[in-house]
Amino acid sequence: MLWVLFLLVAWGAATVSCGRLCLVSARTGLLSGAPVDDVGSIAAGHELTLYETAFLAGGPHRVVDLVLAGMHLRRRLLLAHTGWATVVDPEGRDEMERTVIRAIGPQGQSPIPPVRTAAAGADAVRALADRLVAAGLALPGGAGTDVAAAVRAVRGAALLVVSMGAVTLLMPGQEHGPGGPVVSLLVWFGLPLALTVGCLAIARMEVHPYSSWASPAGQRLLAANDVPDAGGDVLAAIAVRGVRAVDDPALRAALGGGPGGPS
Repeated sequence: MLWVLFLLVAWGAATVSCGRLCLVSARTGLLSGAPVDDVGSIAAGHELTLYETAFLAGGPHRVVDLVLAGMHLRRRLLLAHTGWATVVDPEGRDEMERTVIRAIGPQGQSPIPPVRTAAAGADAVRALADRLVAAGLALPGGAGTDVAAAVRAVRGAALLVVSMGAVTLLMPGQEHGPGGPVVSLLVWFGLPLALTVGCLAIARMEVHPYSSWASPAGQRLLAANDVPDAGGDVLAAIAVRGVRAVDDPALRAALGGGPGGPS
């Protein structure tokens, strides 16, 4: 009767993971702040800035990457392929640029990864996040990350159910119940598998894409705003797609935090 233990493990994994996904999805919907019926009016009355687009698409670090790339392209900052940032113009044009300059430090030169970390947690970025959360466009604290993690847990549970069923079928000397091992496998393990697959299907229809930062209203607003892709404005492409949208290999290496330092 060892198969009963496998069945309990399969049911436990399926129930816990699906319950977690339902709770997280419901919480994410509550945190989004804007009713679905109001999405059209929000999209019509709000045109996203590049900073807002970057935050909704990739979070605080995406915003900092956008600022770094913009200052580099305007020759206000030098980003070396080795992963170091050097200040050329110490006067920032806005609070985001001043935040990055302060993160680089008084010496005017610093590795990019600590600059990105420090600037992403600065007051200017938090204020941007708070404005988007208050507008119902962003999730506080990247709550959407929990949805993605819950979806991965359900996928893992589905694989576990299949594995437990396969082990039950292949294990010699086990009683599989009436109808033979194949029928037993379908009957006893089919229900938890159907639960996990059905939960994944509903999640894909209701909460996909699994954004870590944008609320459902924010995701629809991102889709509604006409933001140039990689073939147009480089900064807009970075805001939407991140560092991978950069065609310049040196700039892409710099934003990726290359090894080494100043010689």
